[in-house]
Amino acid sequence: MKISIVFGTRPEAIKLIPLIIELKKNSNFEVNICVTAQHREMLDQVLEIFDIVPDVDLDLMQPNQSLGKLTAKVISSIDDYFKSYQPDIVLVQGDTTTVMAVSLVAFYHKIKVGHVEAGLRTFKKYSPFPEEMNRVLTSRIAELHFAPTKISMNNLLNEGIPKDRIFVTGNTVIDALYLAIDKVNEVNPIIDGLKEVKIEELKPYVLITGHRRENFGEGFINICESIAQLADKYNNYHFIYPVHLNPNVQEPVNKILGGKRNIKLLNPQTYLPFISLMMNSEIILTDSGGVQEEAPSLGKPVLVMRDDTERPEALNAGTVKLVGTDKLKIITELSNLIDDKSAYEKMANSINPYGDGLASKRISDILLNML
Repeated sequence: MKISIVFGTRPEAIKLIPLIIELKKNSNFEVNICVTAQHREMLDQVLEIFDIVPDVDLDLMQPNQSLGKLTAKVISSIDDYFKSYQPDIVLVQGDTTTVMAVSLVAFYHKIKVGHVEAGLRTFKKYSPFPEEMNRVLTSRIAELHFAPTKISMNNLLNEGIPKDRIFVTGNTVIDALYLAIDKVNEVNPIIDGLKEVKIEELKPYVLITGHRRENFGEGFINICESIAQLADKYNNYHFIYPVHLNPNVQEPVNKILGGKRNIKLLNPQTYLPFISLMMNSEIILTDSGGVQEEAPSLGKPVLVMRDDTERPEALNAGTVKLVGTDKLKIITELSNLIDDKSAYEKMANSINPYGDGLASKRISDILLNML
């Protein structure tokens, strides 16, 4: 079976690398890796860690390109790639512009699509934007749906996807996390921006990430002002924030949080240093999807700076709480985790609903059964 695996961003790479490793173990599969490089530098860093070399690199990233222009470039380039390679099936992961555009071109070529991490929904067209529509459109095209949880499976069933095309596998992000933990323990990665300070000297600390488009503007101002107040309130805590390079994030973060003694603004971290930061943190404040899945396996409570989440399993399990960009809610909920040990322990000890690290093996076995 000729399998094409196409991705473009760091989160996609992280979640597909364990699957690539698993598929390459089996001689029944010819695995061809194509990257759009929707995110160039951050993508390359992850590939290097795991010694993954793409067979095709489309190198489509351009500064400040619109979603429309990116989509057009992916469609055109992937069209040529499929004409050349002609896979039996293409595997995509998640909800990026690359995923949606690649699935559409595969449909034009009548190539089967396998969607890894299928069935996530907020049921709100613009939240998250553009991810919600990317995954909905991909679901209409895909032949095989590798759902991480039963809730994701039920979302697909309710949309009319046949049950025999849906497989609950767990999430490959947990497979990747276990690989990464081993590497972190082996190499003890250096944190960019903390070379003169050991992580242990900053404990306890709150780890912060933020990059969502829907939070740009007033949302990020609220986030930064709440963090500033929390840093003043808990001066025995550090607040570590690897700041996304987008100017819509950089400007309010540097203006409001720059110069505070117990706030460390860092450059975006590569994968292993970021895993190390999560492992050593006390609490995580984020708008990231992947962090909502990873942190519970590390026993870290997560406050999600979004109004809704396509990952309700974590809410139901008690491993995360939604706080949106409401200043009062962020301050109240984070203060509660710091001040109330029982509230902290309840979240920290909740069971991660996203899997056992064997999702990639399950997907490989499903594909093998198709031969």
